[in-house]
Amino acid sequence: MKTSKLALRAVLVSAVSVHGLIGVLSAAQAQTASSGVEDIIVTAQRQAQSLQDVPIAVSAFSAEALTEKQINNATQLQLTLPNITFSKGNFTGSSFTIRGVGDLCVGVSCDSATAIHLNDLPLFATRLFETEYFDLERVEVLRGPQGTLFGRNATSGVVNFVTAKPDPREFKASGEASYGNFNEIRLQGMVNVPLGENFAARAAGFYLKRDGYTENVFNGDHYDGRDMFALRGSLRWEPTSDTTVDVMGYWFKEDDNRMRIQKQMCQRDPTGVLGCLPGRREYGLTNSNSTFVGTLTSREFLRIQGGAAFGPTLSTVGLGSIYGPDANTGGQNPADPRKVYTDFAPTYKAEEIQVQAKIEHDFGPVKAKLSGQFQENSVDSSQDYSLSVQNRAIYQTGINNLHGLATVLPQFRPMLAALFPNGPSGELCTSLAEETGTGAFGGHKYCSSTPQDFDRSNQYLKAWTVEGIVSSDFDGKFNFLLGAIFNDMKMKENSYYVNSFGIDYLSGVLGAATAVGTPALGNIYLGTPFFRNNTQDMRLKSYGIFGEAYFQATDSLKFTVGLRYNNDKKSLRARSTLASFAVPFGLDNAFDSPFMAGWDADPSTPGIQPWAERSVSFDEFTGRFVVDYKITDDNLLYASYSRGYKSGGINPPLQPIFAVPDGFEPEFIDAFEIGSKNRFADGTIQLNATAFYYKYKALQLSRIVARTPVNDNVDANIWGLEVEGIVNPIPPLTVNLSLSYLHTEVSSDKYLADPFDPSGGRSDAVIVKDLTNGANCAVVPTGAGGAALTNGYVTAVNTQLGLRGPTAFPTDSGINGATGAFSICSVLAATATANGVAVLSPGVENNIKGNRLPQAPEFKIAGGVQWTQDLSNGMTIVPRWDFAFTGDSYGSIFNSTRTSIPSYLVMNAQVQLNGQNDRWFVRAFIQNITDNSAITGLYSTDQSSGNFTNIFTLEPRRYGLTAGFRF
Repeated sequence: MKTSKLALRAVLVSAVSVHGLIGVLSAAQAQTASSGVEDIIVTAQRQAQSLQDVPIAVSAFSAEALTEKQINNATQLQLTLPNITFSKGNFTGSSFTIRGVGDLCVGVSCDSATAIHLNDLPLFATRLFETEYFDLERVEVLRGPQGTLFGRNATSGVVNFVTAKPDPREFKASGEASYGNFNEIRLQGMVNVPLGENFAARAAGFYLKRDGYTENVFNGDHYDGRDMFALRGSLRWEPTSDTTVDVMGYWFKEDDNRMRIQKQMCQRDPTGVLGCLPGRREYGLTNSNSTFVGTLTSREFLRIQGGAAFGPTLSTVGLGSIYGPDANTGGQNPADPRKVYTDFAPTYKAEEIQVQAKIEHDFGPVKAKLSGQFQENSVDSSQDYSLSVQNRAIYQTGINNLHGLATVLPQFRPMLAALFPNGPSGELCTSLAEETGTGAFGGHKYCSSTPQDFDRSNQYLKAWTVEGIVSSDFDGKFNFLLGAIFNDMKMKENSYYVNSFGIDYLSGVLGAATAVGTPALGNIYLGTPFFRNNTQDMRLKSYGIFGEAYFQATDSLKFTVGLRYNNDKKSLRARSTLASFAVPFGLDNAFDSPFMAGWDADPSTPGIQPWAERSVSFDEFTGRFVVDYKITDDNLLYASYSRGYKSGGINPPLQPIFAVPDGFEPEFIDAFEIGSKNRFADGTIQLNATAFYYKYKALQLSRIVARTPVNDNVDANIWGLEVEGIVNPIPPLTVNLSLSYLHTEVSSDKYLADPFDPSGGRSDAVIVKDLTNGANCAVVPTGAGGAALTNGYVTAVNTQLGLRGPTAFPTDSGINGATGAFSICSVLAATATANGVAVLSPGVENNIKGNRLPQAPEFKIAGGVQWTQDLSNGMTIVPRWDFAFTGDSYGSIFNSTRTSIPSYLVMNAQVQLNGQNDRWFVRAFIQNITDNSAITGLYSTDQSSGNFTNIFTLEPRRYGLTAGFRF
């Protein structure tokens, strides 16, 4: 790998030094030698221009180029672009990272670093990354901060999807059908109907159905299939030669078993203190004794919780011991990213509606455009939280003892009816993820022979956008563009649930035990009997005023000055609940419990997390300055400075036991860029390149605490190079190649604790698993004494609690000599100072300064070769081969071996036979020729979930045949 990096660097350096170029190359299709590389017309500067004349780093793909390169979705799009990566996220989201700047912020109030636009208007939480591309005019990808041209601020760039428009001049239609492996059926079609001289309608759609390519070894089922469709209808009216009115409606729907998480990996921790060890990623299962379910349902915790009188009795109903085998003992995790072992089938439902209207009028020297958009989208998915089948035998002794205890203590009997309808040996029932908060105790349950643990992620929002643009087209040296935009987004619901039989069991046991001590309470359980992080009524109101002035100093020299004012107001109410308040049996809604009275009004009252109602506002001026110089009509040089901005927000709610900032600050970026766009040899060679330097201030960065993302701010420096070229040396042959290099680093001091190694590398630390919440803390000496002091102190406190002292981790754990123990962090902290130690939660912090940013590979190379062979009968045959190499990167700011993402290579190929006049075609295709299951991104969960790592991978090798027509 080191050799390949040196070779790549040499290619990049020589390309830049020989040509002295800085800029970026658009993707374009090649034509004949007489016409050279085809000119792509883009609207990157809000007017129709040749891409080669735009002094912005922008790539564009025409509809033909998308087909030729087999770009059907976002995963395939990013492979061909320099310094760009794409990966799905853990909570039904995704991250499109441009030049190391991506959606590292996680939460409903986070703005997207990469703005996704449809016909120049911004989309919020769009499901566009789930869908397939169809009937597009082109896709434009702008790199670098955008704000003075596009209506929504973006620190990394803009991806603008431009749909094909109705044509009043002629009737058109096209259609195609594909069949491939995994029984894939893909249908696409379009019809364009003139309805008079100045009016036309266009309808298009696609349908995709595919069997899953992930095998469930547990039962032979296959998951990660697709069943989706989308429809788009467009109208165009041209009442005069100077006026155009466009209306577009779009509907997308998906209902299948798409897996939000392809695979989990873990170097299993036999001690149970960490769950997974930090040394490396393996195909193991987390030690579930480390999870909050494992600790809170343990005999040890219930003994302590029950006190001297009731503790010994209560401990007998514990589901297991923190020192014994765990629920994943004997479990399977196949050593293949395409195989899982799970007893819960995933579900995935998504839907999106978009309506756009736009009117443009050309007044001669001035053009005006008014656009409006409505969008509504939702997503709801569930999946096995730990991708495992839990060992019921571990739980059975506690379940049997509970049934025995219920014969003498009637407070435990309602729990048995809810969770064990067929007795101790029958099915086990788990709460469904539902809104009343009553779960299984209110009849909302899922019963099976094995203990269940699954999650649910759902979201529903609506948004309105109105934008106006006025631009000039004067004959003189001065021109301008002036725009204003208003966005109003309402997110009615965003929830993340974690459901587990163990949480239901704990909710029932602790509720019944409380009722035993206080008989007047009656029969109760603790609600909610599942974890729910819930945000409601999120509202974003944002407006911006932006514009640019253009001064053509000479025929060759041009200056651009842009300025933007942005105002963002955000408000929401949110809370996090988990077995935190008493609920009487028989209540239809746990949140109506009389035991909750006053808790919303009095945040100091222990119990349920009250609604946190918060609002923030931000406003900022940003802008850019560009100077571009045309050496010839085919050679452009430019240099630019841009100031980017992304507003701050509100962190999701946490359980009250954790103290973290409740908000995060805006981020700013100062971006410097120089570039060149060139054509040589009568237009048969196109070569563009760019160099850039970013100074980042307060970059928003997410980490996970208590199953909830918490966003911090850090400073960072980024710089890199990009070179792309297309060569059309002879009419049949087209060759394209892109190269990029990227350097990213955290530039400010920022101290964070790595959740996978709370010791922070200190050999004198004791890593503690807190029995009361499943989190970790670290005990370290404040002076002399070393490991002997910390181990002795923890042993002494644990002896009083009836717990064991520290134990060593395995020698290959990746932990530098620290030991681990189960205990209670608050008890340890109570006397820590007097004994010369400190208790650090969530662990020892280390400086991440100098670390690389996540999802930022140093190198990318992509290329393709296409040959167009004319046949004597008027038909053509076109073979094509493409490759994309993505260098290594990290999935986390901690840059550990466990979070490393290795480099990978993807190759595609196809051959297409076109009929006379291109009226029909037949195409054979293959994607991911080598069946590479490379990781594109990863998510590291938190300590109370067991520290496992979810990975997101490439789709497997897919191949098939497509046939279609055009007229």
